[in-house]
Amino acid sequence: MGAELITMNEMEQEDWLDRRLREAAPYIDDAGFTTRVLRSLPPPRPKREWLRFMLLLTMSILASALAYVVGAGKFVSASVMQITALPILWIFAIALGAGILVTAGGLFAAIRTRELQF
Repeated sequence: MGAELITMNEMEQEDWLDRRLREAAPYIDDAGFTTRVLRSLPPPRPKREWLRFMLLLTMSILASALAYVVGAGKFVSASVMQITALPILWIFAIALGAGILVTAGGLFAAIRTRELQF
């Protein structure tokens, strides 16, 4: 609950500061210079996030396959054999712990980048 109060206070402070800066900044007439410059700029290029994602995914898969074929992947089969020897309750606990850690990390990253706000 304390973290939420800090976030709300920060947001209120940012809003207050933004409002004060807008009110304090007098408009300086530039005879349309800003408008002409903005119109002369080329249109923004569309972001290709999907292309970057697909390239990264493809390279990761290729690197993993290459590492496995070269021989560095032998530890995978040995690890799988060790995991199959564990009791099912341990396997469940490990999977649950890993899921909680990944979820917490994703939630932390989303809140940290302010894409998810309560």
